[in-house]
Amino acid sequence: MIGVRSVEQVRSAEEAAFAQVPEGALMQRAAHALAITCAHLLDEARGAVVGARVVLLVGSGNNGGDALWAGARLAARGCRVDAVLLSDRAHEEGLSALQRSGGRALRWTGADTDRRLVDEAELVLDGILGIGGTGGLRPEAADVAAQVASAGAIVVAVDVPSGVSAETGLVEGAAIDADVTVTFGAVKPGLLLAPGRFHAGTIDLVDIGLDFPDDPTAVVLDGVDADAWVPEPVDADYKYSRGVVGISAGSSAYPGACLLVTAGARHANTGMVRFLDRGDGTAPMVLSHFPDVVVDGSPPADQMRATAWGCGSGFPGDDTDTLTVSAVLKAPVPVVLDAGALAVVAETDSVRALIRERAAEGLPTVLTPHDGEFTRLAPGTMADSTGRLEAAIRAAADLQAVVVLKGAGTVIAHPIGWAAIDREGTADLGTAGSGDVLMGLVAGLLAGAWARGQRSPQEVGECVAAAVWLHGRAGRLAARRGPVTALDVAAAIPEAIRAARFGEGS
Repeated sequence: MIGVRSVEQVRSAEEAAFAQVPEGALMQRAAHALAITCAHLLDEARGAVVGARVVLLVGSGNNGGDALWAGARLAARGCRVDAVLLSDRAHEEGLSALQRSGGRALRWTGADTDRRLVDEAELVLDGILGIGGTGGLRPEAADVAAQVASAGAIVVAVDVPSGVSAETGLVEGAAIDADVTVTFGAVKPGLLLAPGRFHAGTIDLVDIGLDFPDDPTAVVLDGVDADAWVPEPVDADYKYSRGVVGISAGSSAYPGACLLVTAGARHANTGMVRFLDRGDGTAPMVLSHFPDVVVDGSPPADQMRATAWGCGSGFPGDDTDTLTVSAVLKAPVPVVLDAGALAVVAETDSVRALIRERAAEGLPTVLTPHDGEFTRLAPGTMADSTGRLEAAIRAAADLQAVVVLKGAGTVIAHPIGWAAIDREGTADLGTAGSGDVLMGLVAGLLAGAWARGQRSPQEVGECVAAAVWLHGRAGRLAARRGPVTALDVAAAIPEAIRAARFGEGS
């Protein structure tokens, strides 16, 4: 699990480190890591480091100093290194080191010779702005960014691509598009949240000796973390001990949703799936596709075997929705609400009150909105927040529910303030019904966790984040076989679980 740190946390850690290490030590550590990464990329791309043409984009701050010192190391290894200065001020020691190593420096004017220099570069090292950069790139820097974008060089960003907010991922105007971002001390939220994540490329985290006394702003899960939530059955296990997930989804208007949700739940490492028969004709269809599913029309609160419920995908949008959502929320187990159920939450005070009552009793409710649904659930929250991470955390606290804010860099936020950012999901998940599969998968993993007694707030948050990771991995696996549909994602869940348990390619 990787900790994600706010800009304030990183700056505080840097200030503490400055008081304990020799002056310039942190910059030297950062420059060393940058030079190693750049040399590796050049060797991989052209078979040698010697003779490579490297251009440094240098701003006035410490990121520019990092780039200059790294450039000095590359020049000493035989690269032709040119520093393009985008300010009348540059880090003096770094600039002197570059020139002593044989590198050159010039002030960007936009002349043809400057542009040709960038066009001929094999690697560009972006040190224009750092984590303190706010607003869009100034016109001069934006001009350089456009020139870099039109060239064919490998682009490496120092700590964060210039033009991307390290805190929020917001991009106001132009920004550098990096192939690799070498970030120091901790991953910053803006590297994971859209649209910043689209500019960051591969993230290479480098330890430069920063200590963080407080908890991270958020975490990022990987396959090892997801593995904990899909344990292999042990000898003493049986269908009820592995968790039973209840599903209420679909309608005569949207019959496919019941199949997609059930497909996601069936592959979620649980012992049984139960489907709520609402008398709308969907239950027989579910049974015809999945004969292992148990159909039951009794109230969810009376179905004592169920250890979690998923509800809302494909609901018809009529008065029965509120009745069903309210009935499901009365079950004394975790509940996941999606799609039509989210509309009920947004419009019905009594349902929101019921969710808060559940939270007071230690019963988690999970809401899985996309951006439009989030706006209706938490009016004004996104506009009043610095970005998606803060908005999701605030909404979770207000609604007293776990919020899964879907999108590029899905945010999972628990009311206690715990949050995760997913980096496994890709645009391949942007297909009709993918969210239905996710709802079934989240409900299924929670059913298993609840049955095993994993019920603390952080365990619930991590379980939900693991489901999001598995959904993303299933999407990646499905994409290897061609264009992805929601059914493809559901079918790939067992392979995603196998990858979590035993590693890629197992």
